[in-house]
Amino acid sequence: MSKLKFIPQNKEIAVESGTNLLKAADQAGLYIEGDCAGKGTCGKCRVKIVEGETGKPTRAEQKHLSEEELSEGWVLSCQKKVKNDLIVEVPVQKEAPLRKTTLAGGVEKLEGDPAVEKIAVKLDRPAVKDQTADLERLLKHLDRDDLTVELRELAGLPGMLRNNNFSVTVTIAGNRIISIEPGDTGDQLFGIAFDIGTTTIMGSLLDLQKAEIIAVAAETNPQNIYGADVISRINHASEGKEELKQLQDKVIEAANKIIKDLLRQTKVAKDRVFEIVAVGNTPMSHLFMGVDPTYLAPAPFIPAYSRALEVEASALGLEINPGGRVFFLPNIAGYVGSDTLGVILATDMDKRNGKRAAIDIGTNGELVLAANGRLMACSTAAGPAFEGAQIKQGMRASAGAVEAVQYIDGDFKISTIDDAPARGICGSGLIDAAAALVDAGLINATGKLINPEENPEQVDEKFRQRLKRGEGGFEFILVPGSDSDTGNDIVLSQGDLRELQLAKGAIYAGLKILLKEMELDEKELDEVLLAGAFGNYVRKESALTIGLLPGLPPEKIIAVGNAAGDGSRMALASQSIRERAFALPGKVEHLELSTRQDFQEIFVDALKFGQ
Repeated sequence: MSKLKFIPQNKEIAVESGTNLLKAADQAGLYIEGDCAGKGTCGKCRVKIVEGETGKPTRAEQKHLSEEELSEGWVLSCQKKVKNDLIVEVPVQKEAPLRKTTLAGGVEKLEGDPAVEKIAVKLDRPAVKDQTADLERLLKHLDRDDLTVELRELAGLPGMLRNNNFSVTVTIAGNRIISIEPGDTGDQLFGIAFDIGTTTIMGSLLDLQKAEIIAVAAETNPQNIYGADVISRINHASEGKEELKQLQDKVIEAANKIIKDLLRQTKVAKDRVFEIVAVGNTPMSHLFMGVDPTYLAPAPFIPAYSRALEVEASALGLEINPGGRVFFLPNIAGYVGSDTLGVILATDMDKRNGKRAAIDIGTNGELVLAANGRLMACSTAAGPAFEGAQIKQGMRASAGAVEAVQYIDGDFKISTIDDAPARGICGSGLIDAAAALVDAGLINATGKLINPEENPEQVDEKFRQRLKRGEGGFEFILVPGSDSDTGNDIVLSQGDLRELQLAKGAIYAGLKILLKEMELDEKELDEVLLAGAFGNYVRKESALTIGLLPGLPPEKIIAVGNAAGDGSRMALASQSIRERAFALPGKVEHLELSTRQDFQEIFVDALKFGQ
């Protein structure tokens, strides 16, 4: 066994010699960013060996770390196997998952019609002349012959009645008594709505009696250790039952952390939380429920299920009332999940007139088009570039990420999250940077950075030193090393631009195919709704400049906040909206893009920058 100490977190753990350092950190409960599932290709999982042998650097470490960094003890944690006791410095990253909980847009008021009800009762005491059994006495008072009771509640019923003067509160879900509490707790009825994202998991605590959101919390999805994208996670899960359980344990662990945070904020007891409603993409719903997602990866992309699932919270290990229930809303197709259904609910796309599209931009770009009484949806494999993955110095939206770039008055204006020294580039910064370079004339329509040596007349003299040769082509220095947190230049590389082109081309081509199927021109759209954290923070003007969105006036492009999360809240607060959600998949036409030749043709055209 080897002993590891992680600083400054002051976490200590003993692991078997030969354990991967990235997995050891994970066992210690530490988050280390790594997008490539331990393959050594992303170079993001950097840590510093403060004490102990670092060993010979691997090829991946030699590629991603400078000689100076290697000499200082920096390693890639996914490449380092523990062979002796170590003290390891893990860079502190101020994550910003709560950006997803504070978005513009969203539903103004929830409709209150909870599926769970509480009834406070005061029963007559038994007597020689009234020897009715305790349960039958309770059911008679409730005047509900159809009710069943959970065995754990029945077991404690006699003592609870007699210890509380036969005054109790009964919680009913459907035709089941799921909880019996002492006294009158009728005003304590709570539920949690989850948005299980590939990158971020968000939870909202609702007072179901008032139909009000009383707290929100979020966590980075810890499944990232198995890859930033769902395909990597599906592949890991397909290796066997143990691997599938590893992924489920991770998401349940994060959900429980969120639950504890919500209860801490509000002082609500966990036994007073009776329902959870969750949404997520189809692979995430499978992994949350512990269902094998293997056959989602290869064509024809078949999920194990698509309908809504209802299970007991305790069966998943979720720490609410033991009788509490979990509803995962239905999926629409293999890669169009209940999160997209939540977007439809929150924006009323199934009820409103007009022609509008909704785009939830992420690793998978889900798109919905509503027009002429029809709803049509598709999913495009945009890749993780919008989350900062597969970008040379890409990172998630956390402190120090370049989040905004503008070309103003002949120069570049750079903004970082929390105004911290630059550490890398997140998705919104990536789009902004590309758009700014287009505005400055430093990128042509094909997405290629201008070669200042071959075309000096096209490059302003003050920018020539910021264009430098890098691996795979030229790079543009956004932030000089002297101004960055790392001491290294923060650059946008030619490879980064190619990744962005692939991502934005897939999104735009998907929308063009939906419009083609509906026989519409993009100019006919009344609105384009941008859903999710990324859609809320990206500048519309930049998205239009690079050709991510259709060429509409900016006022027709509307950020709607975390609409998927709003949909889960609505379905939690209202039984009638939940029933509407259950019926929605049958009303949505799913379009599979992977088999369409015209998608490939449109995609190639959509790669260019500009409209």
